[in-house]
Amino acid sequence: MAELLTESERTAELPALGDTGWAAVPDRDAIRKILKFRNFSEAWGFMSRAALQAEKLNHHPEWTNVYNVVDVTLTTHDCGGLSELDLKLAKRMDKIAGEAEVQRDHGEPVTCLCEVHAAGKRS
Repeated sequence: MAELLTESERTAELPALGDTGWAAVPDRDAIRKILKFRNFSEAWGFMSRAALQAEKLNHHPEWTNVYNVVDVTLTTHDCGGLSELDLKLAKRMDKIAGEAEVQRDHGEPVTCLCEVHAAGKRS
């Protein structure tokens, strides 16, 4: 069973993940990142590659995909919070994501390209 990160592990590891766009989830011991790709194919390709890494770690993300957007939350359910598995998977996902845009303000609505295109047609 995985163990929760210690305070020293959190202090050492989480700031670097924050620099890449991972942020704490309010009211949960979890981290979240919102990635925006150029199109659906790139988003799906990222998810496919990330799924292979998740399987290798036997650690699976909570995520959603709408068109070009992948919204990922990482936490380790069997220990009730962040563990080394989350750090490993976050780092692997960062490598896989390539040039994806990162939405750093998680308080803002998440808008996919299909919504942007639809809004442009209505104007």
